[in-house]
Amino acid sequence: MNPYSGFKLLIVDDHAHNLFTLRALIEQHMEVVILEATSGRQAIDVTLQQPDIDLIILDVQMPELDGFQTASLLKLRKRTRDIPIIFLTAAFKSEEFQQRGYAVGAVDYLLKPIEDNQLINKISTYFRLIEKERDLNRVLEQKVAERTAELAQANQYLENIITYMGEALLVLTPQGEIKLVNPTACRMLDYSERDLLGMSIGDVFEEEGDEQAGAFMGIWLEALIRTGVLSKIEARFIAKNGRRVPILFSRTAVKDPGGQITDIICIAKDMTGYVRIEAEGDG
Repeated sequence: MNPYSGFKLLIVDDHAHNLFTLRALIEQHMEVVILEATSGRQAIDVTLQQPDIDLIILDVQMPELDGFQTASLLKLRKRTRDIPIIFLTAAFKSEEFQQRGYAVGAVDYLLKPIEDNQLINKISTYFRLIEKERDLNRVLEQKVAERTAELAQANQYLENIITYMGEALLVLTPQGEIKLVNPTACRMLDYSERDLLGMSIGDVFEEEGDEQAGAFMGIWLEALIRTGVLSKIEARFIAKNGRRVPILFSRTAVKDPGGQITDIICIAKDMTGYVRIEAEGDG
């Protein structure tokens, strides 16, 4: 099996004899798709019509657009800028021209006459590099796809837990604004998710002994900064119709690497119907 089957090569030269000779040589050693252009302008047109060209062998001395100008235009276009270009010339042999060739983006600058096997080895080398890069990209794409699928599965798992958990979940900003709720919280408070988002926790929550609405937020933050977690307390949710829902309530702080609170996670268990047992010796 030919290792380069399916590769596409564009050869550009204004002399038909040179194109014929180069095509015959390449076809003798590898089964690649060979495209031809007899001018720089035609070469650009071919690359626009054939977006999957793998390698270009480009003559330097051509009328109108020479090889340097053609390469410069190819490197300006997003769809052709990454195609490797090999200059092959019998005229422009000085170091100055070779440097110019590399400056316009060529990967190689070959001088005629060049031994046939040397040219084929050069072409094969670039095809191998392209093949390795594509293999690596395929592996990376596969890993990215697998990781994306894993994350999607994990996110779905967590979303299901949040959706079906029996306790109400509210996530607050450090200022006490509701930024996320689960369906249980919406049912307990008789609000839609849209209505709850952006509301202050003080609008739907009251703690025993609170004399000023919202005053507990400052106490929360001070305690959360110190401990990160506040144990369960007995409190009440204020439903949309004003009904008080007895709850067992806990709060946890989420902090960034600098120790600043970014979120407050609140979990509430509906205690409606539960009988409170007083400690022995109480009233």
